[in-house]
Amino acid sequence: MIAVIQRVSSAHVIVDNETIGSIGDGLMILIGMEDADDQSDIDWLCNKIVNMRIFPDDKDVMNRSLLDIKGDILLVSQFTLHASTKKGNRPSYIKAAKPDVAIPLYENMILKLSSLINRPIETGKFGADMKVSLVNDGPVTIHIDSKNRV
Repeated sequence: MIAVIQRVSSAHVIVDNETIGSIGDGLMILIGMEDADDQSDIDWLCNKIVNMRIFPDDKDVMNRSLLDIKGDILLVSQFTLHASTKKGNRPSYIKAAKPDVAIPLYENMILKLSSLINRPIETGKFGADMKVSLVNDGPVTIHIDSKNRV
């Protein structure tokens, strides 16, 4: 499971000209699933995300977590995070999980993140053509792969 996490001051997702998810201060998370992912990937990744100290403290040092600041989460599925660009100029997405595997993983991640921050999170719409806008605060952008835990 690959996540691209961006610290934001605001973010929103539009589908069919309608805003379906919107947050203020917090994390915009793009998530890509593969067939080998399971609940242990979700649990590890979600705990890592909400506890990562990437928000500034009173001395402007990145020393506070999403939990510390009571920040929001906007989670958007993005299969293109698993793009392989080794051959040719057209990326291959063979490693990305198909919807029958990815949708349950995505839904379980929504539940896990919501339980960890003790309130609902905002989301995109799985498989939809989404327009994602954000104001990256910092900028702070971090890439995490649950298969590289060591």
